[in-house]
Amino acid sequence: MTTFEDLVQLNCFAADEMTRQQAAATLERDYTCEINCVEIDPSVQFAHHGRGCTIAAAKIAANAVIFQNVTIGSNQKFNLRTQQWEQVGGPVIGRSVIVADGAKVLGPIIIGDNSIVGAGTIVTKDVPANSVVYGVNQVKPRPTDYDLIYHRPFPNRSSIVEACEENIRRYEENY
Repeated sequence: MTTFEDLVQLNCFAADEMTRQQAAATLERDYTCEINCVEIDPSVQFAHHGRGCTIAAAKIAANAVIFQNVTIGSNQKFNLRTQQWEQVGGPVIGRSVIVADGAKVLGPIIIGDNSIVGAGTIVTKDVPANSVVYGVNQVKPRPTDYDLIYHRPFPNRSSIVEACEENIRRYEENY
């Protein structure tokens, strides 16, 4: 059986057009994931098998991480007065950028290197390097003393279960 990672590699890098099309169809059928980029680095990772992602980017640079239900795509509009398309093109996702669950990154914008796009965020404007973007186009500097969302090694299963049990206990005592 072909893995998700293998399918991404085939979809993005296979020399044969038919192989790319077949991989794309399998990604969409099995993972509801669509990936179309002008440039994508082979090191890009999709957490949770990219479930629910629609990716139509100009570029996704090295070591970027894309979580589930993310949309990266165009935000173009047709100007009826001038009869011209405006805001044509897809986003550039810089090196080591993390795009968290459910984020929408739209238009010919740039997300600067080492930035984090928070869960549920909508971004339609450029984001400087080393930033955290949240809400709708809200940007602040990325903290220097924390890695947010993604850092290897991940917590082990027992520590996650223990933290969840503590949260359940807190709920049962207070709510």
